[in-house]
Amino acid sequence: MSTLPSRPARRIGILPLPGFAMLAYAATTEMLRAANLQARAPLYEVINIGTEPGLAAQSSGAAQVVCQAQVGDDLELEYLFVVAGGDPVSFDDKRVLSWLSRVARQGTKMGGVSGGPVILAKAGLMDGRRMTVHWEHAEALAEMSPHLMLERSLYVIDRDRVTCAGGTAPMDLMHALIATHHGAAFARMVSDWFMHTEVRPSAGPQRAGLVERVGSRVPAILDAVEMMESHVADPVTLADLAGTAGVSPRQLNRLFRDKLGRSTMVYYRELRLRTAQALLRNTPLSLTQVALATGFANSAHSLAPMPRVSASRPRPIVDP
Repeated sequence: MSTLPSRPARRIGILPLPGFAMLAYAATTEMLRAANLQARAPLYEVINIGTEPGLAAQSSGAAQVVCQAQVGDDLELEYLFVVAGGDPVSFDDKRVLSWLSRVARQGTKMGGVSGGPVILAKAGLMDGRRMTVHWEHAEALAEMSPHLMLERSLYVIDRDRVTCAGGTAPMDLMHALIATHHGAAFARMVSDWFMHTEVRPSAGPQRAGLVERVGSRVPAILDAVEMMESHVADPVTLADLAGTAGVSPRQLNRLFRDKLGRSTMVYYRELRLRTAQALLRNTPLSLTQVALATGFANSAHSLAPMPRVSASRPRPIVDP
């Protein structure tokens, strides 16, 4: 058990749309429940939101979720996750889509799980953001909105948008969020509670494992790189990375130089540049849009060192 410093619980809204997959819902919410248990404190308050007053949300199976709030309510949330299944491309409830847009304008971080990212896209909330979706919906979403920066990843965190492929992937996503909020050591404790000992990186499974990609088995380096990959569009500081890795900034820099031949922040910049290169090659985005999506929006930064790419660009599905 662990006791973390007390602070107000983060309010997490969950909107399970009719026909949602129970596994995706549970993988999203159970990690938050376990975090509260392990911390012996209410780190997260989960609020289930229904589409109709007084009605439980019906999953694709026999299970239902009792809701504490309804679409249209004014809720002060840090995150709102839409969990959807079935045929999200045909979802056309204007009331729900309008409410999602309003919640986003209020500054809530918006998330989508399984088919949920499709709903966010239909609400106009994914323009200029990197995103992923369950492979079953990827082709239909690409046809519906060919301008979207769609990646075949387990999850993508792009500034105030969080998208996840569903299935068991929300456990990996929640591990990353809990690590960002409360440190990598605590996040591992929560994942171990579910015997989820092989936590996958955001870009998996299309890429090799984190150890193979980084070229090091040092836990502090792996924790730092995992956080970097979760914060491409909204770069964090060296102090943030060191805090997540459980070491001092000076020690983290020494590890990166000894094992990888460059400082922590140089490695971080190279990672973001590689992501920008992939977006320029594989999406119709402008240089300004790519800069925003990879954290180079500040005029002090430049994407100039990247090689020029052909103006002929293929279909916007980015395979990492």
